[in-house]
Amino acid sequence: MVEIGKPLDLAAIRAGHERIRPYIHRTPVLTSERLNDASSVRLFFKCENFQKVGAFKARGATNAIFALDDATAQRGVATHSSGNHGAAVARAAKLRGIPAHIVMPSSSATVKIRAIESYGAQIVFCEPTEEAREAKCTEVIKKTGATLIHSFENEDVIAGQGTAALELLEDVPDLDLVMCPVGGGGLLSGTAVAAKSMQPNIKVIAVEPANADDAAQSFRAGRRLVTEKKFTIADGLRTNVGEPNFEIIQRYVDDIVTVSEEAIALAMRAIWETMKIIIEPSAAVPYASIFDHIIDVRGKRVGIILTGGNVDLDALPWNR
Repeated sequence: MVEIGKPLDLAAIRAGHERIRPYIHRTPVLTSERLNDASSVRLFFKCENFQKVGAFKARGATNAIFALDDATAQRGVATHSSGNHGAAVARAAKLRGIPAHIVMPSSSATVKIRAIESYGAQIVFCEPTEEAREAKCTEVIKKTGATLIHSFENEDVIAGQGTAALELLEDVPDLDLVMCPVGGGGLLSGTAVAAKSMQPNIKVIAVEPANADDAAQSFRAGRRLVTEKKFTIADGLRTNVGEPNFEIIQRYVDDIVTVSEEAIALAMRAIWETMKIIIEPSAAVPYASIFDHIIDVRGKRVGIILTGGNVDLDALPWNR
């Protein structure tokens, strides 16, 4: 693992990339002339919706689990997650041949439960609150000796997530700006370190729902704030930003902006209809800021990380 307290750097991200290369997809970068023309910009979409488990989370979980020494790994891994991270941990543990314990809220969607079960992980249910998830996960770790693989407050997870931006800038090296959504901040932290280390003059902008704007508030205040989240269709971004993540964000990120629920739904639909690919609401959040003219990127070359494509087809936001 990356040493606790050691600043995350490009070397750690490159090492993570080599470590996970056999187990992940090098996802494509797609473009759309129609979307470019609509905003007078050149957009390059890094399609993590085509990644293993359907999301970028496969990168961080795989890096963290394969970075464990053999003795530690054999005791297994644990995490709490109701979605993509849980599936990513379960898959990586199966690949390494070690036990995985996934704490999930009792309200988790059946399709997500089945996805995690398909990788052979042991699921432990809890009440649907953050406090209950953390308490139950601590209990599981104490009982099993498993190692916690936190979804964003883990240096190896952050380094793994940063490999998406690494690939993007290797494929499209002359970008003016890189964008991604922000929830807990694992992807944003890794993206910012990778981008700024590879191209010091590049801008890094994060986007989050206005209904879950703790990162934007924290960025403006210059200190980490914990807020109560309202409902957002971008359910993967409801988490408050992590402490180590915010320290990296303060150092490397240029701005954090917010978008409305309507803009997220419209941006998601525009990408579905124009690019003929499925993305989840959280993945649409960065493009929503361009679609809704929140930021001015006219004439720029912009890379956007499309974070995932796991969506409930029975609950599409434009059908509500």
